[in-house]
Amino acid sequence: MLKKINPTQTDAWKALEIHSQNAKHLHLRDLLQADPQRFDKMHVHLESLLLFDYTKHRVTEETLSLLEQLFTEMDVRGALQSQLRGERINETENRAVLHTALRDPRTEPLLLDGEDVRALAKSELKKMLRFAEAVRSGRKRSHTGMRFTHIVNIGIGGSDLGPRMAVEALKPFSDRALTVHFVANVDGSDLHECLQKIDPETTLFIIASKTFTTQETMANAEAAKSWLIQQLGDAQCVEKHFVALSTNHEKVATFGISKKNNFGFWDWVGGRYSVWSSIGLPLCIAIGSKAFESFLLGAHNIDLHTENQPFRQNIPMLMAALGIWYRNFLGATSHVVLPYDQYLHRFAAFLQQADMESNGKFVDRSGNAVDYPTGPILWGEPGTNGQHAFYQWLHQGTECLPADFIASVHPQHPLHAHHAKLLSNFLAQTKALALGRPAADTAFKVFEGNRPTSTLLLDSLTPYALGALIALYEHKIFYQGVVWNIFSFDQWGVELGKEMANVILPELEGEESLGKHDSSTSALLEYIRARTKD
Repeated sequence: MLKKINPTQTDAWKALEIHSQNAKHLHLRDLLQADPQRFDKMHVHLESLLLFDYTKHRVTEETLSLLEQLFTEMDVRGALQSQLRGERINETENRAVLHTALRDPRTEPLLLDGEDVRALAKSELKKMLRFAEAVRSGRKRSHTGMRFTHIVNIGIGGSDLGPRMAVEALKPFSDRALTVHFVANVDGSDLHECLQKIDPETTLFIIASKTFTTQETMANAEAAKSWLIQQLGDAQCVEKHFVALSTNHEKVATFGISKKNNFGFWDWVGGRYSVWSSIGLPLCIAIGSKAFESFLLGAHNIDLHTENQPFRQNIPMLMAALGIWYRNFLGATSHVVLPYDQYLHRFAAFLQQADMESNGKFVDRSGNAVDYPTGPILWGEPGTNGQHAFYQWLHQGTECLPADFIASVHPQHPLHAHHAKLLSNFLAQTKALALGRPAADTAFKVFEGNRPTSTLLLDSLTPYALGALIALYEHKIFYQGVVWNIFSFDQWGVELGKEMANVILPELEGEESLGKHDSSTSALLEYIRARTKD
């Protein structure tokens, strides 16, 4: 189990608090000028994959040494081993956390409650790959005998954000004869607009819900089912046009989906870490089985990297440590992710769930309220779009926060002149944020600089590279949760609003008197009911 250590009581944390008082006066202009070899000391290169440069951070050798000491005192490596061994580190739900096993090609047994989770994962993966290739080749046909041309994934949260982001990111590798759509919001406009774009005879619906009871997902699934039956005029069409990604076989069967078209996963797979499981089916159909296996391998190799590399060569550990430095010692309230790649336009949204649902906690692993900041706000947009939106705030706002800049040396399109322009902006922005412009003809044109950035430079955005990139952030999030002494793999904060919505829904739909609510909620309910009686 994970050790329950208050980080503020460690020697390293106390030393970092003292050190940070001096570090607040450091400026990146001076750090870069003082050490021409700074880049050589502060980058990690993974051959043929990516370069991680953390030169433009407000850290010294002393800072990094103290952060490494903090990771040692908090037993970060021991925590990783506990996770990888299948210990029930998600204590509040009594679950193991083994999404890493989903992408592990090794065949040695990894036992959990007497079952080999690696073997389970490989068996379900084989079934999923076979199904995806049947759809792609046309062997899998619709109710009217036609090839599928539209795939509609109906899910929410991790059952939507991961595959949606990955399908968008890997469009250059996808079969363009297949169009993948995503429906998540219970707002009917989401499904309505999707249904305008698809042909019922050639559409395959994927219903992604572990419990097959998620309100938003099942409302959309039932509506899609009714629409399809109405369009095709035969209730038997459901068997050919719907597949499920779920563990609730009984409810899946009741819906009308056969067992052979139900792809499972396990309670040791958290929703926001599930794109490696059957939840990745829409991605697998889009890019094919070989590319999907490469996606898994990229992530697995990062698992090996972070398990085996020392702190100063360990990219997820460095990412996590730098984030803690700014969050807990330099007062940063948020973290921005800026992919200079339009294919990654959903990456920040995906990371919002992965990071904020994991580490947005105010109670530590002993059940005590923390007295230090935990997970930051995470946000971002693709460059260069963001440059014409919020970069003004990044450069001249009153807050200083760390930013991750992500780009690829080689583009996945033939417009190379565009890519040179993109990369020139990518490089210029990190330089401008670091150095600023201390003197100008007017105060309005002064840039303080000293805004810290990490650079993640991929060779190219391939399935392998995307898998690696996601895994880097997964491990970073976990390490930060370990240092903050919180449980990163539960999400009780999601539940309260759901419970209240289930109480309010029948009051909106019915004529009975309202239950007991606060005055504002009661007034709003009355207002809506009065205007929807007709």
